Amino acid sequence: MEKPLRIAILITDNREHDKAYTLSRPYFAAGAASFFEGLAQLPAVEIHIVSCTQKPMPDSPHKLAGNLWFHSLYVPKIGWLRTFYQGCIRAVRRKLKELQPDIVHGWGNERDNGISAVFSGFPNVVTIQGNMAELARMAGAPIGSYEWLTARLENLTLRRTDGVLCNSNYTRTLVQPRTRRTWLVAHALRQPFLEALPPNEARPCVLLNAGVISPRKRQLEMLDMAEALHRRGLKFEFQFIGFTNPTDYCRTFLNRIQPMTAAGYARFLGKLPEGELVNGYDRVAGVVHFPTEEAFGNVVGEALARNLKFFGARLGGIVDIAHGVPGAELFAKDDWAGLTDAIARWIEQGHPRPTEAATLMRQRYSPEVIARQHLEIYREVLAGSRLKSPH
Repeated sequence: MEKPLRIAILITDNREHDKAYTLSRPYFAAGAASFFEGLAQLPAVEIHIVSCTQKPMPDSPHKLAGNLWFHSLYVPKIGWLRTFYQGCIRAVRRKLKELQPDIVHGWGNERDNGISAVFSGFPNVVTIQGNMAELARMAGAPIGSYEWLTARLENLTLRRTDGVLCNSNYTRTLVQPRTRRTWLVAHALRQPFLEALPPNEARPCVLLNAGVISPRKRQLEMLDMAEALHRRGLKFEFQFIGFTNPTDYCRTFLNRIQPMTAAGYARFLGKLPEGELVNGYDRVAGVVHFPTEEAFGNVVGEALARNLKFFGARLGGIVDIAHGVPGAELFAKDDWAGLTDAIARWIEQGHPRPTEAATLMRQRYSPEVIARQHLEIYREVLAGSRLKSPH
């Protein structure tokens, strides 16, 4: 019987990211959690998820599924960014020496995962989540800042890894000059968004925007657009879902939306629990996503997976997801006039929704499809490593 492929995945446990140390079970970013669901359906692999944390969490489970093990590694604060993740790198190397994986996968480059993968001593690949060097450049990050340091570590990681898994053609374009090999692998969508659709019945003319309230997501500009549509006498409602932080941008957003809520054409719903998100999508007719930069864009795939009309910016991973999808309309990054006119036409036409988008999203982005794509890449890397080995 063939030995299962043993894979170590280095990833951030969001209990560490959110400082939620009292929770007993790890949780991960949406794309990663869906990826793990797909891996759990593949019996020929043995997965070891490894996460570093700044506080011990001894009650963490040792297993998350039949073929998924979990390892939480305590690393004191001195071993993190202030020492270029030296403590994380060493803790991971010790654990991997014990596990002896066939290949190591660093999931994301924003923290310790990518740099720990390339210094693991094993064949390795890295998934790029956010393009840190590009984000630092766009933000004009000052020397010594988190963004500046992370961009430098990203460059080092990309030079040393055996290959990079890119979540969009946009990411691939940014990465290719800095690494030896790339593959295009999208994020898996969360399984609840791929479940059976509700009956195809008429819905009120409601447009949804989901995401952190921030300059990058441009909700203030969307409020300008909502005002313009309201002045045209159109009947609709804009709903916003997402986090707010104690920033001037969020305060301005919350103040500006109040009179619009009173007038009945814009509403802020706050952060919805994950279990309510699908129902939130299934109550609306369309989604608008118009950021300044987007590596992938889970919200785009999730909207289309629920057969919603989609309006978005023609940039980043949004272009890949919307490609060939009936009813998806994209506009140049700053074409607010074109976007506003298109939404107005859609409202006047009775706000129709697509009927085939969900099928395309399941074919492209289901967890098992994405997990099998990863498995093919792991085997390709290992085949190349064996060819280069002197033995």
